[in-house]
Amino acid sequence: MEIFNHNANVNFLGIRKYTIGLAALLMIVSIGLIFSKGLNYALDFTGGISVEVSYPQPTDVGQVRAALQKHGFENPLVQSLGGSRQMSIRLQAKEDTADATAAGSKGSVSSSTAADKVAADVLSALKSETPGVTMTSHSFVTSAVGDEVKSDGSVAAIFVIIGIGLYLWMRFERRFAIAALVTEVHDVLVTLGVIALVQREFDLTVLASVLAVIGYSINDKVVVFDRIRELFRSARKAEPEEILNRSINTTLSRTIITSLFTGITMAALYFIGGPAVEGFAVTMLIGIVVGTLSSIFVASPILLWLGVSKKDLMPVTKENAELARRP
Repeated sequence: MEIFNHNANVNFLGIRKYTIGLAALLMIVSIGLIFSKGLNYALDFTGGISVEVSYPQPTDVGQVRAALQKHGFENPLVQSLGGSRQMSIRLQAKEDTADATAAGSKGSVSSSTAADKVAADVLSALKSETPGVTMTSHSFVTSAVGDEVKSDGSVAAIFVIIGIGLYLWMRFERRFAIAALVTEVHDVLVTLGVIALVQREFDLTVLASVLAVIGYSINDKVVVFDRIRELFRSARKAEPEEILNRSINTTLSRTIITSLFTGITMAALYFIGGPAVEGFAVTMLIGIVVGTLSSIFVASPILLWLGVSKKDLMPVTKENAELARRP
């Protein structure tokens, strides 16, 4: 047939034993990193103190951070609030504050007092550099809230992956759903493994980017799956491996271009967007690379090993209804 006039440029399925083996190894290593080194959870998950201040004149976030670090505050997270005069400052809770929180009702009073003292110290440090700065509010976030956020985030990721699997089961066929689920789990684990390896701070923006990686990753796979279905239905005689190879090759340029321009966007966000979105951009860049590679080297080999065939994707008509019902 016309669509098979040219041979596939690259025999991706020919190296499937190596690519699947590497993917499995990366998953195992990632799980080991997550459990051994752990994720470097930020204040959003561990609890801490949040202080909001107002400056009399426009101020740079870097100047505020430098002033705090100069007075002994470690790793302050500084963000502007809708302008260059309102600033949000978040600090990790000290051990004594965290211990006071865990002590019960009496500890709640102690932790509140400790938070007041830290907020006062922050204001004093900022005033030493800019006398006109004022504190508009401050609050203490307990670790219990962070645990709830972690739990909710994990549940959200699981529901997203399962929802994608159900959608692909209805749109394509169960083998496609299984391949998608396996590769989505692979993409999330490897992305988290890299974050654990480099110990990048894991906050709510990084959690949001992990969920975004799931959606981005499945987009590439659906494009390949669509082409697989199209070629299976168009070809009278073709082996599944040939069709899968052709599908990857004919969508390869689209996959690379999409990943390239999305990566450029995330790189711009990293260099220009500032610390507030830095974690999101870095995680997305990791996820883009991992998701693109899994779409090319992992998803289709899984489909082949699951035994996908022309019969699975034939539209049901009077002529082929009996064939379509066969196991």
